[in-house]
Amino acid sequence: MAFFHQKSPPASRKSAQAARRKSASTFEFIRTVIYAGLIAVGIHTFLIEPFFIPSGSMVPTMLVGDYLFVNKFAYGYSHFSLPFSPDLFSGRILGSVPKRGTVVVFRPPGDPSTDYIKRVIGLPGDTVQMTEGQLFINGKLVPTSSVGPYIDTSSGGPVAATELQEQLPGGKVNHILKETDQGYANNTPLFTVPPGDLFMMGDNRDDSEDSRFMDGPVGYVPIENVVGPADMIFFSIDLRHPFYEFWYWPTEIRWDRLLKIIH
Repeated sequence: MAFFHQKSPPASRKSAQAARRKSASTFEFIRTVIYAGLIAVGIHTFLIEPFFIPSGSMVPTMLVGDYLFVNKFAYGYSHFSLPFSPDLFSGRILGSVPKRGTVVVFRPPGDPSTDYIKRVIGLPGDTVQMTEGQLFINGKLVPTSSVGPYIDTSSGGPVAATELQEQLPGGKVNHILKETDQGYANNTPLFTVPPGDLFMMGDNRDDSEDSRFMDGPVGYVPIENVVGPADMIFFSIDLRHPFYEFWYWPTEIRWDRLLKIIH
């Protein structure tokens, strides 16, 4: 019987093979991370972007602490669709006009580095006016009906208000908040929306910096400045305790608002 002795590769060869395997594994890991990063950037830039609601201007539709998805391809793309909004081109590619009543995220002309969220009230060529707390579009009163009393705490202390259901021209139904019928915001001049612009208003009608204030950052909003419509609330939390006190989170998450479609 013959016996054959198989020599083991020298230690130096083993070390080289291990180093190659480790290098290949590291390369695959880096490539995976790069691909994942490119996919995430692509989704963030061209498809869906998350936003956080920091103020109460859209109460009762959206609350402070809501996290929502914005559809970035619904109206085409402008340079505001890109990260850091580089001024590479003007207008919109594959552009379309938002429908009246849609809640959209946009960059106001007076503060183009900040994202605002409001409801589209006036389209190009429309007239818009508030008279004694009543909204008129193209000379016609926008009908409302009372939903009931509402205590607004979005700006600190409790404020008594009334929640109303509003039906905009075209049939869009949404809810708004009213505290008073007095003051400039409730008695405005007649606005005529210029071509290519939109007239925006917050649902919290007496606590919203919007197109009613032409000397403010919003004014008329060019369609180019629209980032996209707000489609869904994917998370919501009412942080009544410091963020690091995580044991309170389960009681502060607004479970009934998770995956809620925005109207």
